[in-house]
Amino acid sequence: LLVSGICTAAGPDTAGVFTNPLLQSGPDPWVIRHNGIYYYLNTTGHNLVIRKTKAMSALPATKPIVVWTPPAKGPNARDIWAPELHRLNNRWYLYYTAGSSDSIHPQHTFVLENTAADPTAGAWTDKGQVRDTAADYFAIDGTVFQHKGKDYFIWSGHNGKDNVQRLYIARMADPWTLVSPRVEIAAPQYAWEKDALAVNEGPEILKNAKGEVFLIFSASACWTESYALGIVTLKNGADPLRADSWTKAPQPGLQAKPANGAFAPGHNGFFKSPDGKEDWIIYHANSKAGQGCGNLRNPRMQRITWKANGRPDFGEPVKINTPIKNPSGE
Repeated sequence: LLVSGICTAAGPDTAGVFTNPLLQSGPDPWVIRHNGIYYYLNTTGHNLVIRKTKAMSALPATKPIVVWTPPAKGPNARDIWAPELHRLNNRWYLYYTAGSSDSIHPQHTFVLENTAADPTAGAWTDKGQVRDTAADYFAIDGTVFQHKGKDYFIWSGHNGKDNVQRLYIARMADPWTLVSPRVEIAAPQYAWEKDALAVNEGPEILKNAKGEVFLIFSASACWTESYALGIVTLKNGADPLRADSWTKAPQPGLQAKPANGAFAPGHNGFFKSPDGKEDWIIYHANSKAGQGCGNLRNPRMQRITWKANGRPDFGEPVKINTPIKNPSGE
């Protein structure tokens, strides 16, 4: 359900600036740019929807296009979460989390394929569940990581023994098949990752100008005010399939700023400005305390800066309803 009257969504650009939040509702936002067009997705809970725009500041003026509706029954029939659109082998792949018609647990990750040039056109073919057949447990928030000519799948899941959400990686044979056993690369270890529930989820890859790899994830239960973004770094030259190749920072990279109307920020995506000169993060947050893990979460975007050591600096969530300069090149 869409929720109105919660916050003021930004209007179309008229002065080279925009304001957050971009939309009134939009949990788990994701953005990809291809051939000069940005494609935006977020969780609706009941279908897969894409918005398209040449300028992210103009996202509020776009219309949602429903590209897929789940079947009435089956393993991917309900609770459609965390959609991500990827361009692989000159085809579109849309990854999403879903559950069966009779239970939301366990949720799993599924993928659709589209050969059209425009992902809002053409037909989507169901390629089924992306699974580790040897450890087919709760598995959500799947993303694709391309590194040194190989494709990897990273997701949040259970180990089959407890309810702790850990981050796993496996190598892909193709966009819907895992060819290696999963490897745990991160698990909740600090207090800020364990509020209400020990959670590492929403993994996303960010690379700096040198190609160094950072894995940004969301921590703690999404319904708490502690929900925040953490950072895991891949050691230079290391094998991504080794657990000891990844190092977690002890402090969150982005956390709540109540004075700025930003509560429980998390589940992000990344994109570059049209001219390729700036890196931007898009994430969701609540505008007030106590709004939980539902459709009151709304998407915000802001520029990323880089520290002298090459690590990303997200700063603090920019205050809502405050003018922000558009991405460069718009």
